[in-house]
Amino acid sequence: MLNDVAPILPNFNRASGSRSSGAIVSFGSFRLDGARRLLLRNGELVRIGSRALDLLIALVERAGDIVSRHELLDLVWQGVVVDEAGVRVQMAALRRALEDGQDGARYIVNVAGRGYSFVAPIVREDIDSVPPTVLPQASRSLSHAPPPPRSLIGRETVIDSLSGLLLERRFVSIVGSAGIGKTTVAAAIALRMQSEFADDNIAFVDLGAVSETGVVPGAVISALGCKLEGTDLVEELLSYVRDKRMLVVFDNCEHLIDATAFLAGELVRGAPGLHLLATSRESLRVEGETVHLLSPLLVPDNELPTAAEALSTAAVQLFMDRAVASGFEGGLTDIDAPMVAEICRRTDGIALAIEMAGSRAGAYGIRGVADLLASNVELHLPGRRNVAPRHQTLETMLDWSFNLLTEKEQIVLAHLSAFVGFFTMDAARSISGDHARAALGSLVDKSLVWVHPVDNAVFYRLPHTTRAYAATKLREIGNAEQISRRHARYFADLFKAVALKPGLYANIERHALHIGNVRKALEWSFSDKASYAIGIELAADSSPLFIGLWLLAECRHWSHLALGIVQGHSRGSQQEVRLQEALAISSMHTQGNPQEVRDAIERGLDLSQADESWVPQIRLLAGLSVFLSRLGDFDGGLDAARRCMVLAKRNGSLAEKVISEWMVGAACHLAGDQAAAVEHCRRGFKLEATVGRVDVNIFGYDHHLRAEIALARCLWLRGFPKTANGMALRLMNEAERSSLPGNYSIAAVASIPILLWGGDTQNSREHIERVIAHTEKHSLRSTAAAAWALKGEWLLMTGEAAAAVDVLRQALHILHLDPFRLVIPPASRALAAALVHCGEYDEARASIAEAISSAEKMGQRLWVPSLYRTQAEIALKAPCPDIDAAETALRKSIKLATAQAAIGWQLKAAVSLARLLIDSGRSVEAFGILRPIFEEFSERTGTRDLMNAERILASLK
Repeated sequence: MLNDVAPILPNFNRASGSRSSGAIVSFGSFRLDGARRLLLRNGELVRIGSRALDLLIALVERAGDIVSRHELLDLVWQGVVVDEAGVRVQMAALRRALEDGQDGARYIVNVAGRGYSFVAPIVREDIDSVPPTVLPQASRSLSHAPPPPRSLIGRETVIDSLSGLLLERRFVSIVGSAGIGKTTVAAAIALRMQSEFADDNIAFVDLGAVSETGVVPGAVISALGCKLEGTDLVEELLSYVRDKRMLVVFDNCEHLIDATAFLAGELVRGAPGLHLLATSRESLRVEGETVHLLSPLLVPDNELPTAAEALSTAAVQLFMDRAVASGFEGGLTDIDAPMVAEICRRTDGIALAIEMAGSRAGAYGIRGVADLLASNVELHLPGRRNVAPRHQTLETMLDWSFNLLTEKEQIVLAHLSAFVGFFTMDAARSISGDHARAALGSLVDKSLVWVHPVDNAVFYRLPHTTRAYAATKLREIGNAEQISRRHARYFADLFKAVALKPGLYANIERHALHIGNVRKALEWSFSDKASYAIGIELAADSSPLFIGLWLLAECRHWSHLALGIVQGHSRGSQQEVRLQEALAISSMHTQGNPQEVRDAIERGLDLSQADESWVPQIRLLAGLSVFLSRLGDFDGGLDAARRCMVLAKRNGSLAEKVISEWMVGAACHLAGDQAAAVEHCRRGFKLEATVGRVDVNIFGYDHHLRAEIALARCLWLRGFPKTANGMALRLMNEAERSSLPGNYSIAAVASIPILLWGGDTQNSREHIERVIAHTEKHSLRSTAAAAWALKGEWLLMTGEAAAAVDVLRQALHILHLDPFRLVIPPASRALAAALVHCGEYDEARASIAEAISSAEKMGQRLWVPSLYRTQAEIALKAPCPDIDAAETALRKSIKLATAQAAIGWQLKAAVSLARLLIDSGRSVEAFGILRPIFEEFSERTGTRDLMNAERILASLK
């Protein structure tokens, strides 16, 4: 069959859609019959693709004119969407057919920036005066590639790349997992190659329909459409193709790999004009073969993508394409996008699995499809009816692969289903014995197991559908329980050997690859009393992993469960100390500050003191200081920090001495001694310089970061607002880039107040929105409430007092419940100020009085100056302003701030007091109070208070 060469309709030009000129055109040694769509050279038919021929007809019709690429697109690809690259590809094919540029012949020129022009002299002949051309008869009928799907989502680039590679290397194998799209890509490449080889020189051999190795040569002969007879079919086939320029596609080679590899090698060696494209689940391993590993379709990285973010990935595009085709209406919403992303991740980006899942969306909806996959029914979802039986369900597809394995390979694959996510060769050997090494290599070759190099190590993974299938085979074998025990024992031994240290997370990402397997091992271990000991051991040794990945809810679950059954196993051991510490950390951040946090810390300290374990004691005392500070017990936090310092100086390493200085510095800041806080923080940084950067995370806090934040806050209070603002922004941006999720929430909640103190509503707004999203994503209820309280304060500063009242009330409700008293005083101060702006004077006055009483009772000296200042502002805004009460409160605010060496607080109160005194006719007194405080500032920018003070002083002069 000579597609695109045989005549179609006389006197009709397919390229332009108009009547032909009725002439045959000659140029050089060529004769072009546009009506019959024939190109002859010296009387011989020239094999040329239909699009290339259309281009030639269009250019010859306008010989001598410049035809733009856009005009050619309209003429040749009328009604078909194609880009300018398509014109260039077909133009290159046309020039090859004409041998343009060889031996001085020149037919088509490219005019830069304008288009193409046919420049050869032409002679037109009337078609009626020319005898009809006798066409050569087709002697063979080739098997053509199956039509590609409507769209090649996510594969356009690889099709372009492999098309070029195939022309360059001649022999390319597309290798990949079942259902990943190898045949689709091969069919698209064959279609793309029509311009290069013409239809009758491309043969597509579907070996999936062949079951016997001896039939392979016959299948190729049949696909080529030739009749060969003889005893040596391979030799005769080679003789037939030796002098031909052809493209042959071997599709689905894996079950006939040896026979196909032999034939491919013979053809490539013996026929220099033959190009071979193969698809298989493993490479043919033949000389000259170039292997392309076909990757899964890209899936969203973000767990909670928007619809736009999800649709930027090929996997989601394919899912939605099949969903719409199945009758799903409405498009993808931001609400459904995370579910679709998870569906695509669960299918591992395997095109066939995604298509099958998407095709159910019309009947079940997106949530229904997600529920189906959660029930592991994806193996049985039916696909299209018009495909090969092995591709009609994922189960039959995997049956095809499984049945090709040796018995040992089948057993090892079943055993590997025990792993969730990544595993190593050692892990595979631990559950399947020494023969796992050879079997695993073979399973990788057959694309049933995927390889993931990480740094200098190699990890493996079963695609989800393959793992679900292999798990059914493991149940059939009947030793699933034994394999689960080996699996749990391996990971318990691994984490004991790794000996992760709490707070040291430099290599946490490497160990994070094991998290799925750790979860599974813990679930299995705690499901039966006989395996409790393994569970307790693994829960203790893996707790730093959960904390380092900020999986705090899970950490609390496993540590709480292990401690509940620890009696009779390892009570009083170092395992219990680690579990108590893990429980305290995870509970503090996820459940607020319940009594169990204090109990866990105290129990851990008792156990550590009993066996004189200094390092756990230092860590637990640091945690106790943080815990008490969160409770609002600033003096208690300072006492615990000082105990930590004494122990570190006596028994600790240099790094622990550095951390203890930082602990005391941060505690002094909260306790109201800003000068001492600066001294201790700087002493810690100076000491750190002798040992290098100390990155230790204790109780969910990076203490280098915590010390820098404390120093920044102190600097603002000590009269360096510009420096403090710069530090605050830098620390938040650095923390956001940290691999530890807790760093940003901690940095932002503590640093945003610096911006608000100075009146920077623009930068503070940006980080408030970010930290609210961050804390809610990681279920950090207390910190999220603190972030919302900052949002309320920002609303007040920007004139939205009513909205501020609503936000602050809700935030304070959660902060009292947890309780997170560290930030209750400033939130209460902002609420009282917002209430008076809304005209709720009585409630505002009662609210600020209660806040002052509570802060003084708890010794929260840091916040008391600002509380008295707000009390004065409320007194002045009352229906009947109380000038005396306001003056008394402001003078007290200045006095308390002076005791802290906090001139930032002093200036705020002094500005308000100066205005009050000026209004009372006491300008000299106002000047005498304000000027000395203003003069103390080393920096004169970075806060609105300095601008206000400078304006007042200028007016008084």
